[in-house]
Amino acid sequence: MKNSKVISTLGVAVLSASIAAPTFAANETSPGTPIQQTYSVSGFTDHAELGKKLEQIASDSQGKVKVEVAGYSNRHREIYKATVGTGDKVVLIQSEIHGNEKTGTDAILNILNFLGTNSPEAEKIRKEITLVALPKMNPDAAELNRRGNDMTWAEVVEQFPQLAGANPSWNYYTYKNESFDYESKPGFDVNRDFNPDLNYIPQAKDFPGKSSTPGWFITPESQTTRDVYKSLLKQYGKVEIFVDLHHQAPYYEVDGTDDLVTYSISAQFVPDPSSPSGQDYAKYAKNYNYDFSRQLNVAVYNAMKAQGNSPYGNISLYPQNQNLPGTALGAFALNGSGTVLFEVRGQTQSFGQKKKGILIKAVERGLYGIIDGVTDGSVYKINPEQYESIPLTEGRQ
Repeated sequence: MKNSKVISTLGVAVLSASIAAPTFAANETSPGTPIQQTYSVSGFTDHAELGKKLEQIASDSQGKVKVEVAGYSNRHREIYKATVGTGDKVVLIQSEIHGNEKTGTDAILNILNFLGTNSPEAEKIRKEITLVALPKMNPDAAELNRRGNDMTWAEVVEQFPQLAGANPSWNYYTYKNESFDYESKPGFDVNRDFNPDLNYIPQAKDFPGKSSTPGWFITPESQTTRDVYKSLLKQYGKVEIFVDLHHQAPYYEVDGTDDLVTYSISAQFVPDPSSPSGQDYAKYAKNYNYDFSRQLNVAVYNAMKAQGNSPYGNISLYPQNQNLPGTALGAFALNGSGTVLFEVRGQTQSFGQKKKGILIKAVERGLYGIIDGVTDGSVYKINPEQYESIPLTEGRQ
C-alpha cells in the first residue's frame, strides 16, 4: 500500500508535525435546526492531538495496537490507520469523512485504548477479530470544521490530466454562506468519491456524475481508504464488516414518538444487485450480503436498547431505498462487506461540542454491539428480518 509507514512507539516527529428528511448527511439543516453560529469544538480531538493519542495508545499497549500512516490528505496531513487483534474477521471502522462530524473519532480512540489492555475481555476480542480503524480520515475538513475537503478542481486535473476539459464533479463545493466558505477554499464531499470498482481510473465521460452514480477516487482521502480496503482484501480475502461514522441534523425523532434521535443506523445504500432495480450492479450480486448487514444493524440496535429507558435507546432507522454507489458504504457493500451507517444527531454547526460526552459514549456502545456480536458469534444468529422492525427516522416539524 502506498504511503504507508509504521509509527514508532518510541516517539516520532511526524506525530506533532440525509427522502423527506435526511439526504444521507448531505444537508446541514433540518426542521428545527438552530440559526447557524460559531460553537466551540475545542473539546474534540484535533489532528495534532490524534497523532499523539494514537502514539500513546500504541506505546501503552506494548505492541498490541499498531499505528501507521496509511496516506496523506490533499494538504499533506497524515491519515492514520490503527490495527489491533489477530482474528480472521476484519472489522474496518472509519470516522470524520466529513470534518464537522466528530464524535466517531473519540469513540474509536476509546475502543482502541481498551482493546490494547490485558483485560480478559479485550484479549478474547483480539483473538476473534482484527479491528482496523481510520480515525479522522479527512483531516483537512476536520481542521476547517466543515464537510468537504480542501482541494481544487485544478488539482484534480493536475493529478488526472485526462480530465482536462471535463466538468467538475457534482460533489465539488464552491459556494459561500454564513457557515462555510468554499468560495475561497473549494473542496469535495469525499463520501461521494467512492466506486465499487476498486481499480477504477477516472474518465472524463463519467463527469460530472450525480448522486446515484459511482464516484471516481479523485481525492487522496478516498484513495487512502480504498487502498487500505484493498490491502485487507489481499491479506485476509475479505473485509467482514465496514462501519462509517457520520452525523445528521439535530432535530429528528424516533417515528411515532417525541423522542429526539440519538443516532440513526442503516444497512441499505444500493438496491440489491440481484433485483430488477439493482441491475446496474448485477456483477456484484455474488458478493452482496444484505442480510448480514441487517444482522449487524440489529446488533447495534439491541445493544443500545439494552441500556433501558435512557437517551441511548433513541435509535432509529435511517431513510431506506437509497441508491448511493459513490459512498464508501455502497461501494464496500457491493464488494462483500457487511455495512453499518451511524448518523449521530447534531453536526458541529448545530451543537459544537455540546452533548459530546453522551454522544461519544453512545457511538462507542453501538460499536461494541458489533464487536461483541462478532466475537461471540451471536450476530450471525440474529434474524435479519428484525431490522424491518427498527423504527424509522421522522423529521420534527
